[in-house]
Amino acid sequence: MPKYSVVVPFHNEEDNVTELYDRVKDVMEQVGDSFEIIFVDDGSRDRTYRLLEEIAAVDSRVLVIKLRRNFGQTSALAAGFDHASGEFVIAMDGDLQHDPSEIPTFLSKLEEGYDVVSGWRAQRGDNFVLRRIPSRAANWLMAKLSGVSIHDFGTTFKAYRREVIQNIPLYGQMHRFIPALASWYGASICEVPISNPARQHGKSHYGISRTFRVFFDLLTIRFLLKYLTRPLHFFGSIGGLSILGGGLLALYLLIVKMWTHTHVMYAHGPLFVISGILLLAGIQLMGIGLLGELQVRHFHSGPSRTPYAVERIVRLRPSEESLQA
Repeated sequence: MPKYSVVVPFHNEEDNVTELYDRVKDVMEQVGDSFEIIFVDDGSRDRTYRLLEEIAAVDSRVLVIKLRRNFGQTSALAAGFDHASGEFVIAMDGDLQHDPSEIPTFLSKLEEGYDVVSGWRAQRGDNFVLRRIPSRAANWLMAKLSGVSIHDFGTTFKAYRREVIQNIPLYGQMHRFIPALASWYGASICEVPISNPARQHGKSHYGISRTFRVFFDLLTIRFLLKYLTRPLHFFGSIGGLSILGGGLLALYLLIVKMWTHTHVMYAHGPLFVISGILLLAGIQLMGIGLLGELQVRHFHSGPSRTPYAVERIVRLRPSEESLQA
């Protein structure tokens, strides 16, 4: 069993594959302990998988996972984490905008006892208006909502203890919020400054539209952190207030009807409608909360499902490597 696992997802990165492998291999060999490199091909349409397969054919420390289609970065990372066997797991992008020479800095922090070490792009070289300003706003808001005081949630360049990362279910676009989710499990978190070199090859897969999706994910994370195991407390509170408000209005209308004998719909039609809507909405919210409780129970007792589908796994056996040598 290797001590370190390096997980790298790829999507149409044929120009970066070989150079990234050489640089990661050189750094990990200098670290000195046993390691494995897990490359995940996330439905690439270029020569990315062919190059990964060639690398795995000559190095038994490389595991290549080919997904059936493009599931997204979170699912690709989840596939890599699920197949990682190292005590420490390092995740990074495959576009060479993460410098492998900084991996030892992450590992030293894990050796100090931290559970999650997050990279911090303190000096970013990308577009100020389209990337840096929205990123700073999202990171500030995420820190406030999650209570995790780090500067950069968005970077993939992070290191984890395997028992921590394998307890975190990943789906959708939740990979950027792993520190917030890990904090819910009581993980100790720190961050280290990293460089952010400009992309040399290929084209970026991120645009301004991703920033807008992040803000919706923030709402999801806030809800998960506070009500993950008790959704009825959220929906039930709102539903209870709605039922209380509707009930008080209905009681008022009943008193008016009995005291004045007026026609309620003619004299107080809007209040009558609002009372009915509040009562109905409250009952529906209570029902949603109960359904959420059932989902939580199913999550903790049912079989786990993966957010990806593996087409092929390639790894050279050490015996075959010795024969080739």
